[in-house]
Amino acid sequence: MKHGKASITSLVSAFSRAYHSQYDVPCIFNDSLAKELISPQEHSEIRNNMIQGMSFFDAGKASNMKDDPDAILKWIVHVQLAPTPLARAAYCEQVLLQEVTLGATQYVILGAGLDTFAFRHRELSSTLRIFELDIPATQESKQSRLAQANWNVPGNLTFIPMDFTLPLSVQAMINAGFRDHHKTFFSLLGVSYYLTKEDLSNLLRRIFAVVPSGSSIVFDYPDEHLFEEKGISNRVQNMIHMAAVGGEPIQTCYTYAEMEELLAKAGLLIYEHLSPVDIQEKFFSNRTDDLSAFESVHYIHAVKL
Repeated sequence: MKHGKASITSLVSAFSRAYHSQYDVPCIFNDSLAKELISPQEHSEIRNNMIQGMSFFDAGKASNMKDDPDAILKWIVHVQLAPTPLARAAYCEQVLLQEVTLGATQYVILGAGLDTFAFRHRELSSTLRIFELDIPATQESKQSRLAQANWNVPGNLTFIPMDFTLPLSVQAMINAGFRDHHKTFFSLLGVSYYLTKEDLSNLLRRIFAVVPSGSSIVFDYPDEHLFEEKGISNRVQNMIHMAAVGGEPIQTCYTYAEMEELLAKAGLLIYEHLSPVDIQEKFFSNRTDDLSAFESVHYIHAVKL
């Protein structure tokens, strides 16, 4: 990561959310603000790189669609880029808003990237403290983008630079205004893939050691078939390859039993688990486009006992 540069994954995720909001009906997750955090140059570069790389995603379709760049981009976004960022964000925010009604007063976004929740839900500014944690370079880039877009940062939003491959500093969070022993909701979207099992276990144990029972987390994780699963148009292996080329290699995958045990060590119980089949039914059923649940990716809502 370069100083002041957002991660490739955070940019591509924002690009796919922006595309979906602008062009797809019905919306799985309507992030109408995402496009404003991507510069015209970045948008053009991502678009052109995807279109020019169509043969990497599916050589047969590349030949058939070579004269229609808009169709190529739509196919890549729908098949490869958007399914997981859209559905996991929709699921996470559904759970979050429910947890707020049940008394959660803090929301900690682990690996926030270019998340826009605090800006889309200003009605919660007096009732929910929001903390965005990410690596310093991504946070510097995001704050620069916010300034360029002339967005006013809500008073309930705090940025905390954090490297998740190092021991998470709860004290740094407290120094930034986080209140331990207050019911808290955490999200960890698109992050577990890039952490070792030990890093993920340590992260969960540290953050849940200081919050009360009833605090919870939503995250996505890759299952044990990840490195052998091909998926539609080889999209699972394409994802693994793109992550490695982008300098953010996928580190690990989990069986359900492994994940259950890891969470139990942090004092967490799985409240809800969504398999790819469940995700397809919940978010992608009856669609007429190419959006569908990503193979080998699961979602979990876990609660502290």
